[in-house]
Amino acid sequence: MSVTIDIAGLPTRRISFSPSPLAELCMALHALSQPAHHPSLTSWTTATTAALDPSLADRLLEADFMWRSSFSDIFMAFAGVPGGTGLPAATLAEELDVLDRLDEERFVVAALEHCWMALYNEGLPSPLTDPLARAKALEAAAARGPRQLDFSLRLLDDPAGVRRWMRRLLEDCDEAFFAETWRRVEPGQSADARHKTEVLRHKGLPAALKEVSSALSVDGALTTITADKMVHGSTTATDPRIGTGLVFVPTNFGWPHLSMLHAPGWRPVVHYPLGSPELASAPGSVELLQRRMEALAHPMRMMLCRSLARAPYTTGELAAAYGITAPEVSRHLSVLKKAGLMHTRRQGRYAQHQLDLAAVARIGSDFIEGILR
Repeated sequence: MSVTIDIAGLPTRRISFSPSPLAELCMALHALSQPAHHPSLTSWTTATTAALDPSLADRLLEADFMWRSSFSDIFMAFAGVPGGTGLPAATLAEELDVLDRLDEERFVVAALEHCWMALYNEGLPSPLTDPLARAKALEAAAARGPRQLDFSLRLLDDPAGVRRWMRRLLEDCDEAFFAETWRRVEPGQSADARHKTEVLRHKGLPAALKEVSSALSVDGALTTITADKMVHGSTTATDPRIGTGLVFVPTNFGWPHLSMLHAPGWRPVVHYPLGSPELASAPGSVELLQRRMEALAHPMRMMLCRSLARAPYTTGELAAAYGITAPEVSRHLSVLKKAGLMHTRRQGRYAQHQLDLAAVARIGSDFIEGILR
């Protein structure tokens, strides 16, 4: 599973690294709504939630599906306005002005993104004009709760009014907590963007992607960027409808999420986390995580691991201990080894096997990082 970005023919100068205050506000709102996803932000989320005005907190609940379970593309409006710069603006007010220029249908479809996550990459009919799309959106909103249903009805019946309400809500968030937060994190994000721009310029795209995330890679011909994620999707950075370009946006609030804007007709954006100590121990691929979990799911391999976790054993010793043949033990050990969960070393005539406890211990955190990435 992966998300791919076609960059064939894209000049390096059209690949940009830039902070986005509006995108960061989205991630801050997500952290407030899902604090369990972000244990390293506990002190910030706790203090901010405690200081939040109750009426503002209630208003945030009305629209929280735009940042709680998915990240609405309206927070990256710069990528969806034809004829624009295709880059984030310097201030939240300027980015809200860009959001105001997003056409009505794009705004509504992006705001209701949670209703069709499985169809995100397919180009959807507008719920403003398609009765079936409207019914589906309202059904999904109703499943979220009465507040979300009410908001969705207002959005579909009076999109202009909801857009004014939304801008005021985000401006109030800025006044309540985000302006101070942005003043604190923006210098580091700008420095990171400058650094990665220099890496891209002097060392090339593969080196820059490596610094962004271990989940990103590019093929040898430099035509396709692949993000290792538990979703399927594809987009292009050379769509004439919106203009060429690819933007990487840093976030201090994002880990473990590596977000990809890959909606049809929008410029692709990679929203990547930085400054998180956990990131250094991020897993390799989703496929490796799956292999490890499958390797440990077999009852006999679980039994073998009980011994291998305590001391090194030979194939013959394990066969005698568990009453199975040496070839059967070898087949099970081969699965564990391919999953990177076991070490083997020679001791004279014998090969001794032992479980890699550090790799096994990482599976829990790797699983969380993998599914939330």
